[in-house]
Amino acid sequence: MPITQCTALQLQQRLENGDSVLLLDVREPNEFAFAHIQGSLHIPLRQLPERSQELDSAQDIVVICHHGMRSQQACLFLEQYGFDRLYNLKGGIDAWSVTCDPSVPRY
Repeated sequence: MPITQCTALQLQQRLENGDSVLLLDVREPNEFAFAHIQGSLHIPLRQLPERSQELDSAQDIVVICHHGMRSQQACLFLEQYGFDRLYNLKGGIDAWSVTCDPSVPRY
């Protein structure tokens, strides 16, 4: 089953509606420190294998990276561990900055 792609606007609408969604940022620590969506859980992609138990498979998880490639990899990895409520943020944090929140710096 293909991973669901979520646009920045769709994510913004879900957050504004108060939907229960976990924002999982899989970028490197320096990237996360520079720019992130408030309330995101930061687990770098390379740490996912040993930290996946920190996630709740019963919750909707939106995975975030810079442009959407690493987050797609993270979704595919988590899917193998039984997670099925995964959403890849299409365009990543860059799309979020451009479309939803210009206060988030671009790089």
